[in-house]
Amino acid sequence: MGEHVVKKLLSADDRMIYTHQLLNDIAALEKMYQEDLFEKGVMRIGAEQELCLINKRWYPSATAIELLKALNDEHYTTELALYNLEVNLDPLELTGDCFSVMKKHLHYFLEKISRVADKMDLKIILTGILPTIDTRFLTQDYMTPELRYMAINESFRALRRDDFKMHIKGVDEVDIMHKTTLFEGCNTSFQSHLQVEASDFVNRYNWAQAIAGPVMAICVNSPLLLGKELWDETRIALFAQSVDTRATSFKLNEREARVSFGEGWVKGNAVDLFKQDVVRYRSILSTDFKSNSLQELERGKIPKLKALGLHNGTIYRWNRACYGVTNGKPHLRIENRYIPSGPSVTDEIANMLFWVGLMVGQPKRYEAIDELMDFKDVKNNFICAARYGMGSQMYWEGRFIPTDELISQVLIPMAGKGLEMMKVDKKDIDFYLNVIDRRTQTHTGARWIRNTYRRLLVDYKRVDATRDLVRSLYENQVRDIPVCDWKEVVSDRTLYLEEDKRVYQYMNRNVVTVHVKDNAKLVGKLMLWRNIHHMPVIDDTGELKGLITWTDIDAIKHEEVEVPIEKHMKTAIITIGPSDLMHEAKQLMEDREIGCLPVVEDDTLVGIITRNDIKDINN
Repeated sequence: MGEHVVKKLLSADDRMIYTHQLLNDIAALEKMYQEDLFEKGVMRIGAEQELCLINKRWYPSATAIELLKALNDEHYTTELALYNLEVNLDPLELTGDCFSVMKKHLHYFLEKISRVADKMDLKIILTGILPTIDTRFLTQDYMTPELRYMAINESFRALRRDDFKMHIKGVDEVDIMHKTTLFEGCNTSFQSHLQVEASDFVNRYNWAQAIAGPVMAICVNSPLLLGKELWDETRIALFAQSVDTRATSFKLNEREARVSFGEGWVKGNAVDLFKQDVVRYRSILSTDFKSNSLQELERGKIPKLKALGLHNGTIYRWNRACYGVTNGKPHLRIENRYIPSGPSVTDEIANMLFWVGLMVGQPKRYEAIDELMDFKDVKNNFICAARYGMGSQMYWEGRFIPTDELISQVLIPMAGKGLEMMKVDKKDIDFYLNVIDRRTQTHTGARWIRNTYRRLLVDYKRVDATRDLVRSLYENQVRDIPVCDWKEVVSDRTLYLEEDKRVYQYMNRNVVTVHVKDNAKLVGKLMLWRNIHHMPVIDDTGELKGLITWTDIDAIKHEEVEVPIEKHMKTAIITIGPSDLMHEAKQLMEDREIGCLPVVEDDTLVGIITRNDIKDINN
């Protein structure tokens, strides 16, 4: 939960004041470390639950501000997008029934949101990427109007000096430019925190890196973005690219991205890790400072290290070091940021228990992990897990091992021993580790979503398939059964009762086009060979210039000389926009007696509607 009352670092004076505070914070952190002031003898767990708000039609609902006011509870806070909220759970000591208590607390806070949301005709849903998010919901209008988010967006864009570029390739491919950081708002996670001893921080942090690949592989549930099948945990690539401040050029850019797994094993102590991040990443935010951390420390008060917290909050390591103060004592935590939200509360608690169990169950021989494993192999494990989930192999101690085998035969027993050592209730250990183990034998959330989506595409257009998918996610989630027990869905035909169907829901985005200067005879052949009845003609910028139809082919056949297609194309084209109503498109095609409507947005061709697309539309 970051500082929200912030401002951009603009003037030299502002930067000088902030830098002075940041250096004082580092010095204070180092002094606390040298004087052994960090809390000892206790381990705590904590969590941040990010969630999506949806309306009765299963689309994102930009109502976070209104809902937050109605909740009037400091446990809830805003997120980047107006259709997201975050719940901050109170920390618990790692022992006994702490995981059952955390689940009880989480249910309480989610049920409280649900009761308030229900009065506003809304629902909440837990999923890594909400399948019904599309480009309509990624404009500036959907960004939460708070200083922190606006300042980050403007600062990141200024650092990049260009639009952000998104290119993710999986089964399908997304390749798009965007003007804001709002693509980050597609991501929701269940961020787990583990308090660790300061003296053992580096060992624990490196171990967290080593286990990240297999842990994520069993937790994946985000395979869709904009209706495209991409990575099993698409959030990893999406987050990295949505806030990438590095400018693209013809020169090789070797700076580390702000969203990063890291470039090597951490050496030294926790203070060294914070120092490295100050060196690597430019500070972008500041706030009003009313105290000096070194002076506070000298007066016997533990400082909050506000400047360092601001800096750390704009660096998004998948395993992130965090500093905090509890009951007047400083502590260090490791924040796990790669585990997605959902698909059920039971799954989330199981994921957290598995990760925490591995963290505390680290065998002694792994304390020198940098001597046992090459960091590049560990990083590669993480990337493979993000791409392929349980379909990946992990390179573990010098050999490749199937991920399901590594988890079930090595890591689950290891986690169990660690939790028993911390005196966690045996019934919780057995129940939640069994949830993890059953996923290795059935399916992860990502696999269930892929299978369900493909099945729904048999009956629906893409947008309706994502809506029915969200409906199914929600209904399973309400029952709070683990995803390994989720069954195949049955299509809900009531989705077709939606009255305001839009063109973007039905249009074909994969449009075959030709260039105005293309050879007319070749275009005629292409239309015959591919049985295409309507072919838009575009220029170098993608702007629609004309249309060739089936009836033009005969004229092209008898052309004696080679001419460009622009000679035969129709230039008086009737078009429609992606947000226009489908019944209007149908009426327009019937009134004008035409077989297709090119779909144009900002003068650029984005799709096409044909007679086949309107046959099921009722006026």
